[in-house]
Amino acid sequence: MTQAKGLFVTFEGGEGAGKSTQIRRLADSLRRAGHDVLTTREPGGSPGAEALRHVLLSGAAEPFGTAMEAILFAAARNDHVENVIRPALGKGFIVLCDRFMDSSRVYQGVTGDLPSDLIDALERIAINGVRPDLTVILDLPASVGLERAQRRAGEQGLAGDPDRFEKEELETHERRRQAFLEIASADPRRCRVVDASSEADFVARSVLDEVEERLARGHAASAKTTVGAT
Repeated sequence: MTQAKGLFVTFEGGEGAGKSTQIRRLADSLRRAGHDVLTTREPGGSPGAEALRHVLLSGAAEPFGTAMEAILFAAARNDHVENVIRPALGKGFIVLCDRFMDSSRVYQGVTGDLPSDLIDALERIAINGVRPDLTVILDLPASVGLERAQRRAGEQGLAGDPDRFEKEELETHERRRQAFLEIASADPRRCRVVDASSEADFVARSVLDEVEERLARGHAASAKTTVGAT
């Protein structure tokens, strides 16, 4: 009996885009439909990567330069891939990940001014062949996203304590927004842009539709393979 192939879905976007909320809602919908679902995040998601999460988001690595940050992100990502994501996909899980390789392309590459050949090399090593089947880019104006992030921090009692990336200038955040949109334009088969400024229920429905389409496509491909083998 052939083991089911999992589905790897990543969520990208600027600060305050609602990735965590939409991942949680999607996971609930998929589990109700009978799917095995794993939710995870970056930086983090595995013991080794979580050890680096505080170093990266606290800004402790910032004095060593963007290249060092990129290397640490890549090390965390590789540990995450090999110890969490790849095994789950091999068991047929749907893996939902809050940020992945595109965040490094944008944060360390575009606004960190690192050369593309370095970013590409680190990506190849970090993901080791594990690429998303679908990337959902939650898009909204950077100013709106930052307001949301600040409001969320206040609700959690963390007001006035932005992380390493939230504290940067509005212009930098808007450049990142445009960079994510450019990635989506360059890779339309993998990426889908969803208007995150819409009402949360509408966003959730749009995201679920995209995932269900990929699942249906995968089942059709599996059925075709099975028929051809008999």
